[in-house]
Order: sequence, then structure tokens, then C-alpha cells
Amino acid sequence: MSKKVKWSIGGAVIIGIVAFMAITAAKRGNKGTEVRIEAVQKRDLVASVTASGQVQPQTKVDVAADISGRIVRLAVKEGQLVQKGQFLLEIDPALYVAAVQRAEAALSASKAQEAQAKANLIQAQRNYQRSAEIKKANAQLVSDEQLEQLKTAAEVQQALQEAALHQTEQSAAQLKDAQSSLAKTTILAPMSGRITRLAVEQGETAVPGTFNKDAATLLTIADMSVLETKVKVDETDVARIELGDSAIVQIDAFPDTTFLGRVTKISNSSVKAAASASQGSADQAVDYEVTIQLVNPPKDTRPDFSATAKVVTDARRQALSIPIIALTVRENEKLENNDTSAVALGRSTNTKQVGKKDVEGVFVVGTDNKVTFRPVKVGIAGEKYFEVLTGLKEGERIVGGTYQAIRELKDGGLVREPKKDDKKPQVSKS
Repeated sequence: MSKKVKWSIGGAVIIGIVAFMAITAAKRGNKGTEVRIEAVQKRDLVASVTASGQVQPQTKVDVAADISGRIVRLAVKEGQLVQKGQFLLEIDPALYVAAVQRAEAALSASKAQEAQAKANLIQAQRNYQRSAEIKKANAQLVSDEQLEQLKTAAEVQQALQEAALHQTEQSAAQLKDAQSSLAKTTILAPMSGRITRLAVEQGETAVPGTFNKDAATLLTIADMSVLETKVKVDETDVARIELGDSAIVQIDAFPDTTFLGRVTKISNSSVKAAASASQGSADQAVDYEVTIQLVNPPKDTRPDFSATAKVVTDARRQALSIPIIALTVRENEKLENNDTSAVALGRSTNTKQVGKKDVEGVFVVGTDNKVTFRPVKVGIAGEKYFEVLTGLKEGERIVGGTYQAIRELKDGGLVREPKKDDKKPQVSKS
């Protein structure tokens, strides 16, 4: 065999070996979990709490009847603007006019009886005084028994006169009560505002609301110049809200516009809503009512419009941050005297292990594309990113998606980014 042939065979072998090694390397390069890798960087973050509720006027009055009777005059309509003291409606006053007349007659009779009792008292006192003077001049003319009887008669007339006086006072009070009931047949506006609800028509019967306020409400007057929305905030979020916090309010009736608001009240007692009548208290949702006053309410707003408010609770400028989806939890990670470096490197120290618990952290991507789980302490949460307090430095590469890939990753696993032609739009689950 010639040297030329030998060199040709050798060259072919070398080329084959190189090709095999290249194919093997390519295959190895394709190994690893396909993930999205992001760099830790600084961002402006805004933390917020979102809750829904309804728009209500800050001041409103439910006008109800204090007496019963048929409505004979109705002078307003729903949506009408009224001024304080304006006539609204009248309840049939016939029965109450008659009651006033009866009370006036009873008062007149009581005054007559009082005058008669007073005259009788004066007469009895004069009889006693004359007899006492006669007895003093001549004891034989008036006996002790007669004088005692005259004194007793005067005392009786004194008591009758006092009873007549009290009867007059009682009749006067009854007259005032009858006049008050008569005055209540005419209902005037207690405040200026708009009639947002008219629950009755002329001819219907008004009933007092002693036990049922809704049934007794005739109409509602609201001051629509100052509006607020009352939202229900979960117990896990309400502690982050403070009086004066700003809010962005979206009213469903105005989908293309947002309105500014300010937190004016946070309830101290919870509003509990049972998930089901058959379920126990453990399944109840505990919410707190937060009142947000609208700064620039639209003129066409009506009560009970549905609204969603986003209360801004905190903000950070240029804070070190990571995607929310990147933060994950690993069970039973070793925590030994909070030695996070040992945890990150997967080593155990000689310190006695105190316990095991779930750890929040991220997967940091090394230069060899291997990931290391590293505990991270986070601060406020924006819409898509967490503030990083400890555990990471700016510029470090971490696994930022997908959600499924992060769930399945393990410490020391190999990852890779998809090729440009394989990349597809991914939706961050924040």
C-alpha cells in the first residue's frame, strides 16, 4: 500500500472522528431544560392592593314616614334636584286635624275645670279663715269639730285644684303631640341634593319604619357632589393600607377613564361573608371595608355604579428586582444557622441543624448553564416584579420562566435558552 493511500485513509479517519465529536458536542449542547433567562436589574416598582366595590355619595338621607296614611300630594320626581326645606309630599291630614281639634277641646275643658277648682279652693280657704277668727274672738260660737271640718274641706279643695292643674298640663301635652303628628303629614327636604330613589307614588299608603326601614323609605336624597367607593379588602392586604393612600379607581360605566381617589376610612370591624350556608366559620372570607373618596368624580355618576380601586401602598425607585414568576418555594431546604451560602452550594456545615422549612428563592444560572437554588428575601411586589432585599446582585442571571419549568427544576440542573427561531411569546403568570 502506497503512502498516498495510507495518508488518505488516515485523513478520512481523522475527519470521521472530528465529525463524531462535533455531533456529540451538538447533542450535549441540546441537553438541558429550556427556560427564559433574565438578568437581575433595577426597576421602578409600585405596590398596590386591588379591590372592588360600589360608588356611593358621601352624604345621603333616606326619607321615611313617622306616621301612617295615604299620600295625597307628591311634588317631586326621581332625579330632581331639591333644596333644603322644599316641599316633597303630603300624607292625608284629615285624621290628624281631627286629633288636634279633639286635643284643643280637651285642653279647654281642663282649663275650665282648673278655674272651677281654683274658685272652690278660694271659697273653702275663706270659710276656714272666717270661722277661725270667730273662734278666736269667742270660743263658744264655733266648736273645734266645725273648725277642723272647714280646714279639711280647704285641704281637699287644694288637692282638687292641683289635680286640675296637672290635667291641664296633660291636655296641653296631648295637644302638642297631635300638632306634631299633623306637622309630620307634610314632609320637607332635610338636605339639598338629588332624589336618587323615589319608592312611592301618589295614592299609596305610607307606613312608619319602626321595624322595617326599607319598607318605610319614601325616597332618598343624596349629595352627588362628593362621591366615594367602598371596597372590601382581604385581611391579608388591609394592613398595608393607610389613611391618605392614593388610589386609581375604574368605574365600569366609564371603561375608558380612570379617576383619582384617596383613602379616607378603614373599618375596624370585619365584614364576614359566608361562602355557603352549610359550611362552617372556617370557610368564611374575612374582609374589611375601605372607603375611598373620589377626587374628580364624573358628573354622570349614579349611586351603586360598580367600581374597582387600586390603592397604591408603597413605591420604590430603581429597586433591585426579579420577575414574580421567578420566585419559587422549595420544601425542606436545609437551613443551618441561616447559612445561605451553604444552602446555595448544597453543602452542610458542622453546625447543628435546627430544623427544616420551606424556603423562597430563585434559580441562579452559572457560567456552565447549571442552576443553583438560592434563598432570596423580597420586599414589595409590583405588578410583575418583586423587590429584592437580600440574596442577589445586579447583573446576575436567573431563571425567569416558564412557570412549569421553574416548578420542575432542581438544584444543579442544566438549562438552556431556546433558539431564536424556537422562541415563542410567553405570558408571565403574575
